Amino acid sequence: MKRLFVYATVALSLSLTPVKAADEPSEILNVSYDISRELYEQIDKAFTAAYKQEAGKDITVNQSHAGSSKQARSILEGLEADVVTFNQVTDVQVLHDKGNFIPADWQSRLPNNSSPYYSLPAFLVRAGNPKNIKNWDDLVRDDVKVIFPNPKTSGNARYTYLAAYAFALEAYNKDEAKAQEFVKKLFANVPVFDTGGRAATTTFAERGIGDVLITFEAEVLGTRKQLGEDKYEAVVPPVSLLAEFPVTVVDKVVDKRGSRAISESYLKFLYSLEGQDILAQNFNRVNDETVKEKYAAQFPETRLITVDDAFGGWNKVTKDHFSEGGILDKVFTKR
Repeated sequence: MKRLFVYATVALSLSLTPVKAADEPSEILNVSYDISRELYEQIDKAFTAAYKQEAGKDITVNQSHAGSSKQARSILEGLEADVVTFNQVTDVQVLHDKGNFIPADWQSRLPNNSSPYYSLPAFLVRAGNPKNIKNWDDLVRDDVKVIFPNPKTSGNARYTYLAAYAFALEAYNKDEAKAQEFVKKLFANVPVFDTGGRAATTTFAERGIGDVLITFEAEVLGTRKQLGEDKYEAVVPPVSLLAEFPVTVVDKVVDKRGSRAISESYLKFLYSLEGQDILAQNFNRVNDETVKEKYAAQFPETRLITVDDAFGGWNKVTKDHFSEGGILDKVFTKR
């Protein structure tokens, strides 16, 4: 597997410069999830410089950011995304299922199921960790207020929901009723549900609401670095859920606009050594072995459960949990 990944990365780096089309546009739109603004500002700057050097052409990468599920709906309703860089497989898959914007085999087009990086739900607590929050079962205590966004609009929040549910399934010997009761208690401890991950971070850090913020590890570590390591502590629970960040060109759009070559080059850049380094600088976990070793010290060890192992895969979890009338609807009461 390691050799396959290295080979794919080398092949991608060699094909960064596309064959130019006569009517190729000079800009593309990356539609992404809520908390990735600063990350993709850095990616875009590096990519456009590399593209200029290799292809001799100035290009612009425009960005759009909101909750991942909300972004997917916007594309279905007409937002012309050349590429999507989402935080949840289901939000990409819906582009095939509800509009044939992408082919069924989109995950096979790039390495690691078209996920150039990954993360996991982790906790940000205030200095000294006054509520002594260490694991998922601490989040359902009566004295703890929890902040994370609305799972109806945010892929970030869906990972939190699934991670908590998977923890409860293990803790209660796969008892579904007890797992559902566990996440009900978790939802009851959330005083406000924002639409996306960045708004939830603002609620916790700037508005001072809640005892713990649950968000991707990258956001936890980045927020602590930005706002003060003396003000916050990062808590990576001993077990969490693998959160892949899938990407794809939006075929229906790039073929209409003539932007396929640039768009594919943009996504391939995420797998290059430079792209992987920028991702890891921003506290995302990557698969490139050289970059992993370089940044190993910033990532605590944790056991990652997969959606496949805990829930039988994304198709099943979508049907069982996220469809209308599914388990999420039964346990979630929006405040």
